[in-house]
Amino acid sequence: MSNSSGPRQGLPGTLFSVAGRPTEVKVSFWIWFAGGLFGVLGGMLGALGSLVLFAAAPAAAAGVVVLMLLAAAVGAAQMVLAVKMKAGRKWARLALTALAAVTLVLAGANSVAGLGQGTGNWVAFLVSLAATVLMWLPKAQAWFAADAGRNTSPE
Repeated sequence: MSNSSGPRQGLPGTLFSVAGRPTEVKVSFWIWFAGGLFGVLGGMLGALGSLVLFAAAPAAAAGVVVLMLLAAAVGAAQMVLAVKMKAGRKWARLALTALAAVTLVLAGANSVAGLGQGTGNWVAFLVSLAATVLMWLPKAQAWFAADAGRNTSPE
């Protein structure tokens, strides 16, 4: 069958297409998506790397593996939310904003407790803060408001 509306784009073409969106939304999307991808990769590599701990401390190793898999799951969710935000879903923008707030709380808690990566946690927060601010700037706000009428499906 031929498609009279032009060449058919596959999933990667539609997934990563940012045409017609304000620059703020485009940049925010790429920050969130790349951050999620790094979260998935880091979580999976951390889980695999922590498997060697099972020989020395099985209980601690199990905890580390669970935390790494949780980090990978959050990264995957962040990627999905970024795609939905790019599609104009206001709920995804709110969820990403909440995720940035959680990143702030975790960075603060890790600093107080002296746990984690310290500086890395604050860098992650600052990056997510930049992506969040971009989603709420006036041009992005206007785009989300205008898109609300065209975008009525609950996906």
